[in-house]
Amino acid sequence: MYILGISAYYHDSAASLIQDGQIIAAAQEERFNREKHYSQFPKNAILYCLQEANITINDLDYIVFYDKPLIKFERILETYLSEAPKGFDSFIKAIPVWIKDKLYLKETLAREFANIYDKEQTKKEIKKQKSIIKSKLKFSEHHLSHAASAFFPSPFEKAAILTIDGVGEWTTTSLAYGDGNSIKIIKELTFPHSLGLLYSAFTYYLGFKVNSGEYKVMGLAPYGKPIYTELIKSHLIDIKEDGSFHLDMKYFNYTTGLSMTSQAFHELFGAPPRESETEITQREMDIAASLQKVTEEVMIKLARFAKQETGASNLCLAGGVALNCVGNGKILQENIFDDIWIQPASGDDGASLGAAYTLYHLELNQSREISPNQDSMQGAFLGPAFSNTDVVNYLQQIDAPYEMLDENTLLSTVAKAITQEKVIGWFQGKMEFGPRALGHRSIIADPRSPQMQKTLNLKIKYRESFRPFAPSILREKVNEWFCLDTDSPYMLLVAPIQDDKKIDTNNTTNISGFDALSIPRSQVPAITHVDYSARVQTVQEETNPKYYRLIKEFERLTNCPILINTSFNVRGEPIVCSPQDAYDCFMRTQMDILVLENCILYKDKQPSHNKPQKTIKDFKLD
Repeated sequence: MYILGISAYYHDSAASLIQDGQIIAAAQEERFNREKHYSQFPKNAILYCLQEANITINDLDYIVFYDKPLIKFERILETYLSEAPKGFDSFIKAIPVWIKDKLYLKETLAREFANIYDKEQTKKEIKKQKSIIKSKLKFSEHHLSHAASAFFPSPFEKAAILTIDGVGEWTTTSLAYGDGNSIKIIKELTFPHSLGLLYSAFTYYLGFKVNSGEYKVMGLAPYGKPIYTELIKSHLIDIKEDGSFHLDMKYFNYTTGLSMTSQAFHELFGAPPRESETEITQREMDIAASLQKVTEEVMIKLARFAKQETGASNLCLAGGVALNCVGNGKILQENIFDDIWIQPASGDDGASLGAAYTLYHLELNQSREISPNQDSMQGAFLGPAFSNTDVVNYLQQIDAPYEMLDENTLLSTVAKAITQEKVIGWFQGKMEFGPRALGHRSIIADPRSPQMQKTLNLKIKYRESFRPFAPSILREKVNEWFCLDTDSPYMLLVAPIQDDKKIDTNNTTNISGFDALSIPRSQVPAITHVDYSARVQTVQEETNPKYYRLIKEFERLTNCPILINTSFNVRGEPIVCSPQDAYDCFMRTQMDILVLENCILYKDKQPSHNKPQKTIKDFKLD
């Protein structure tokens, strides 16, 4: 049985295909059309999934959309009516879009699927195809899709499930209990009271892009002090002991307005929103730190309530807020649950997978296979792969000089180059599903270098200097370097660095803000944040063999089992998908070496390497 799940028409459209409960393929549309956070019909992602299974649209048993648009429209319409005439400008912008495509989404989807192969068809043929598609088309609920994406691929027979995001149809936060092939929703919080939208409101206020820049706010927080925490809690959000909360909506404008925050919000914090690309001051850092602390408090209280209500030993997380790896790390440190598992594609992209699972397990009551201590996400390596033959054909086509090396020579060559502070574009195997690069579409470098964070941000990624980088570490060595002794394969847990790896900074207590970037805090300063923490990725040979062996070779040379791992892209662009994407990115940055499968390319040997280098202003906002 083939079931295709799709998410679209909000942000991060994606497609996922399962066969008899096993994941065949999953990918975001942005990776194919190169438009970051693309929201429309995921045509290319769907075609990839079908190609991976060697089937056509006609072979699909079901197609499942990740939420219920009519209920979402009800919420939007009811919200506008309740606040009329306020929000009229927003109303006249939103309603035509809904009437054109979203309100009649079944018809829209049937039309898109009928034309997916770009072939000439008569009106009769299109009508017949649309009828077939409609007969296969089902709709899940938004937060149920998130819950299914969190629980069904997890290694747990039973677990509490928390989903936290901006908003689905009405729900913004849900607690559920998963048992075998069933999920029972226990409690929900509804719009407009949303932790995700609170975080997005501050993202907007701090001058970053909503639905894209939230992770910048999280990365900015350690540079500040949480001096606004009580202000936020006394005016913006009332947090109860069970983790439920209520927002004072006079401070927000997202229900019917064209912005996230209101004039009352700006007056409360004493200034209008920061303009994008202007200087970030200590004030913005302190606001970010305060927001993060409030977010962590809510997440921890929700986790405690989940434990109390379900009695479960394990916790599963999904929804956009589950990408807040600092909050996830705090939950883990509280020892509320024996173990937690977080869906690596926790946003709407992963809800496409959850949608397929809701039909298979919940509607069709199909049994679930569980592998103890091993999830079924296949390392999140669910996207396209390219063979050495594919790579060579492309490189010969563009006359790019390269060398083909056997694997042992390749790994030793790359590891040695990293010790010489070379920056490597690393392209291997199947592309990752979700927002994190996990060693298949990564830029890698030496974490021991004090200047590497600045180099990567300003000369490779072309983004703000404060943005942190993650360590990829051999799983068996993680507890030697970090206060963490559990799997973190998806880079979704933040943990403190071990004391014996820290460097004394007592004489730098008066240094604050971004000046703190220049102070090495550990033996691996390029991945150690100013609060002595890091967003850890554990690497295991079973799921990530080539990357594991590369780190192992680097350890042999340096006694350090860690590499910097950041996504293979530049500011404002999606992670690379194909060899062409990788080569284009390589040539537009100051990366030194590109590795495409077993082919290695050196920048100084490429025909156009003397072209003027790009600067941060040459790239889109992200």
